[in-house]
Amino acid sequence: MQYMPVTSSMFLLAETREQPMHVGGLQLFVPREGQSSADLAEEVIEAFSSCSEIHPLFRKRPAPPVTILGNVAWTYDDEIDFDYHVRRAVLPRPGRIRELLRYVSLNHGTLLDRNRPMWEAHVIEGLDDGRVAIYSKIHHSIVDGVSALRLLQRMLTPDPDDRSGSAPWDPTLIGKKRPRPAPTLRSRIAGIADAGLQVAGIAPAAAKVAVAGLRKPGFVPPVPRAPRTILDVAIGSARRFAAQQWEIERLRAVADALDITLNDVLVAMCSGALRSYLIEHDALPDSPLIAAVPVSMHTEDDSDGNAVTAIMVDLATDKPDPERRLNSLVTSARQAKNVVRGLRPLQALALGAANFAPLAFATVPGFVQYVPPQFNIIISNVPGPSEELYWNGARLDGVYPVSIAMEGLALNITVTSSAKHLNFGLIGARAQVPSLQRLLTHLDTALEELEKVARVR
Repeated sequence: MQYMPVTSSMFLLAETREQPMHVGGLQLFVPREGQSSADLAEEVIEAFSSCSEIHPLFRKRPAPPVTILGNVAWTYDDEIDFDYHVRRAVLPRPGRIRELLRYVSLNHGTLLDRNRPMWEAHVIEGLDDGRVAIYSKIHHSIVDGVSALRLLQRMLTPDPDDRSGSAPWDPTLIGKKRPRPAPTLRSRIAGIADAGLQVAGIAPAAAKVAVAGLRKPGFVPPVPRAPRTILDVAIGSARRFAAQQWEIERLRAVADALDITLNDVLVAMCSGALRSYLIEHDALPDSPLIAAVPVSMHTEDDSDGNAVTAIMVDLATDKPDPERRLNSLVTSARQAKNVVRGLRPLQALALGAANFAPLAFATVPGFVQYVPPQFNIIISNVPGPSEELYWNGARLDGVYPVSIAMEGLALNITVTSSAKHLNFGLIGARAQVPSLQRLLTHLDTALEELEKVARVR
């Protein structure tokens, strides 16, 4: 057995029937010339099922016993039941995107079996445009969003003529990492000493964060200050998923014209969309919504797993003017990033843990109803491939993240970039977030407003 990190155990401990703790992804592929969608689906199923060498990441599951602090160790299955883990589905007619999103919505609300390695891969055909979809889900105790995207990218290639397509769990693919020198005794001692210094520096770091909360305009410290909204409620297990993509160049043009980051534009789109959505439901609070924005701590050649902190951003949803709203949230995001940049890695992770701490108590009866929310929504941006990618000649045409809705966080917005697009994935509690697809329209309207601001300036 292998020791389980506390962060992984927390994701297992937080899971309930109403709050599945797996992340997912929806990828769309255009068959290569002369290939039918059925043939491509068959090819994917065959490659996935015949890849009998399985990386340990896809063989691990929680080991007994479960203590008062949750699971403490992993165990590994020697064999994988591919008939269970790899599934083939055909959409009902007429095979629109609506039917595909409904399929994902229904399957994303079901728990993964802890008595097996906690992942599934669904190969979906029947789309009327001839594309084939792969919907995957894997437990958050095993990987975070960045690691999950890495697994996808490793099975793809920029060469459209390559026919060596394999499965995400192929150990030869997961092993494709930049080699690192073996640690020496001196480097190990130095690493332990550095970690000790970082832990010792957590108290001063906390003081730095507290001072920033008092002195820096727009900085949101890790204390409850978000308003109550229709999103901060207890939820059921049913989910609704909505997805859409926008050309990166549209957002980049706004960012360049206003001298802000692409992520600033993305968050501003979400801010404008949320304001319009809440007005539509007569539920816009007087105070601005607060967003938790995860910040990856992964480096290019580190190991897969969970490594993330978070900053708090004032979304300025109380401001009707798009330009003033944008200026406020950009100031808030910059102040938060400056504070994080001044911390050591362990200290930054500790800040993220403090920001996310309320989630650990969300399933306690009455917590969501009576404790003020620390933030109202999670908005994530996971960088994806910057070039066209292929699997056995089939072109990747879209990669949409399918994240987690939680008690007190009925809506989650995650964005993944691809070669030419930003792909928005919205997951919401089905009963608590009505008309989720309307947010896609509001996102488009918010982008148009930002384009007008950029032209005026």
